Amino acid sequence: MEPITRILGIDHGDRRIGAALSDAGQTMAFPLEVYSPRGEAADARHYRELADENDVSRIVVGLPVHTTGREGERAHAARAFGAWLARVTERPVVFFDERFTTIEAEHLMIDAGLKRKKRKSLRDQLAAQILLQGYLDAGQPVTEAPLRAIDDDEPLP
Repeated sequence: MEPITRILGIDHGDRRIGAALSDAGQTMAFPLEVYSPRGEAADARHYRELADENDVSRIVVGLPVHTTGREGERAHAARAFGAWLARVTERPVVFFDERFTTIEAEHLMIDAGLKRKKRKSLRDQLAAQILLQGYLDAGQPVTEAPLRAIDDDEPLP
């Protein structure tokens, strides 16, 4: 019998990084934290400990692609962060389309009646939860689907 493990979801940002964690059955995602980067050594230690303490077997990093499906500067930064994260945690990292997760998180918090200051502190971890739940609901793909332009049947180059 395989050991029970969890999946860590990451919503990468320059100033704040949201994280969510799956349950042991890998069917539900829960918000975990918002982390402010403190420097490469401290960040590496933080994510190694986070992965070890939570029995994480895989990490999902949100890929912020444009509405057209094309990758821009933010997607390249997320890919670089994911590659670094894979090295420091020694866990496989997969990327998953995170379009509109932050907007969805914001709308959910507004609907819940949260004030602007409270929304700001929760937004990134809720976006990570939405991203991770989407990944779990999609069947936990270990390879990325080819990105497509809207209304286009051809994969992007």
